[in-house]
Amino acid sequence: MSKALRRTFVAATSLLALLAGASPALPAQGTFLAPIAEHHHDSSLMYGTSSNWSGYAATGGKFTSVSAEWTQPEVVCTSTNTWSAFWVGLDGDGSETVEQIGTEADCSRGRPVYSSWYEMYPAYPTNFLSTVHAGDHFTASVTTNGSGTFTLTLRNTTRGWSHSVAKTLKNAALASAEVIAEAPSSSTGVLPLADFGTVGFTNAKVNGKSLGASNPSVIDMATKDGVTKATTSGITDGTAFSVTWKHS
Repeated sequence: MSKALRRTFVAATSLLALLAGASPALPAQGTFLAPIAEHHHDSSLMYGTSSNWSGYAATGGKFTSVSAEWTQPEVVCTSTNTWSAFWVGLDGDGSETVEQIGTEADCSRGRPVYSSWYEMYPAYPTNFLSTVHAGDHFTASVTTNGSGTFTLTLRNTTRGWSHSVAKTLKNAALASAEVIAEAPSSSTGVLPLADFGTVGFTNAKVNGKSLGASNPSVIDMATKDGVTKATTSGITDGTAFSVTWKHS
């Protein structure tokens, strides 16, 4: 059983704006010139690996809340454009809906670009305008009343800003809950993973209980050729784990 997401980059930000009906926010560090993301479920990989996810996913029940904290990692950039995203969400593991919120750490023309966003797939993702830097501490959550009403919240406790978005998605499956580091995708496939070093997730909870209590599946990121791109640690105290970059 492989794991993957629903946030795929469109060909360019101008196309994203046209399709979404509004101009996306540009990161404070400057315009990112490469694509912006959407995700898809990849069913071709072996159990425990994904072409674009590394982290934990809980399945096998009805999921109405997920939350976690992390510190935005600093990416190491070269001349190659690369991408990485860190988020909490409901659905996306084997379902056709996704409700998620998080941050991004990308490299564009050798420079780091940090941003934040939310997505209610099949709608396109929306970027927040607020400034994000490496080292910023975030708390994030996605909750639902189970009847189609969602609240997605992201707080930057370092810079003192927060966003809470109320959305409706009547056909949400509520079939999984995830805390994930990801390599976003474009229409042509998974994009190169940015070298984010190690990101640590803490205080991770599902349905109001510790992540570990949900008996989640651990996921490592790997290509179809077997190249490991990111690895996931075990869970400490039921609520904390880390993901470590290995290969773009």
